[in-house]
Amino acid sequence: MGVYKYIGDLWRKPKETMGEMWRHRLVEWRQDPTTFKIEYPTRLDRAHAVGYRAKPGIFIVRQRVTAGSHKRPHTEGGRRSKNQTRSMSLRKNYQLIAEERANKKFINCEVLNSYFVGHDSKHYWYEVILVDRAHPQVLADPRLNWIANQRGRVYRGLTSAGRKVRGLRHKGKGVEKARPSRRAHSRRQ
Repeated sequence: MGVYKYIGDLWRKPKETMGEMWRHRLVEWRQDPTTFKIEYPTRLDRAHAVGYRAKPGIFIVRQRVTAGSHKRPHTEGGRRSKNQTRSMSLRKNYQLIAEERANKKFINCEVLNSYFVGHDSKHYWYEVILVDRAHPQVLADPRLNWIANQRGRVYRGLTSAGRKVRGLRHKGKGVEKARPSRRAHSRRQ
């Protein structure tokens, strides 16, 4: 078996396999800033599987997202029962929220992909792979230069996490309403 296979086996149950190192890592991550640029990926197998390559113009950011429900913004317009609830369940998942926040911090880059690295009772951590659109080595690479033409792909739901939220992981029977989007399908009716 290759190295990536062993790394993947470690990450199946990280609490049991890594033990004390896992706890120390989470303590360090809690003290880091919310958006933290890192030099090397924590999960090398996962990073390479979703498109990371160690070359100039590509870097990784560890993004922290608070777990739990979201607060509904203050509403106006009468005392209706739907206005009284404070919590709001989003359709987005934590991974998509992490990608959007990382892209908001690095506005000259595009999100290539992301992957899960850890969680505790309060936070979730994801490592987001960002690509500099204008970097010469990115523009010269035929496997990466397509991303230079896509602006704001994370906000339009074009990343893997975004496609999952939009219901585009499945095709055929049962998901006829998902394409091109749910909104487009409802407008066509």
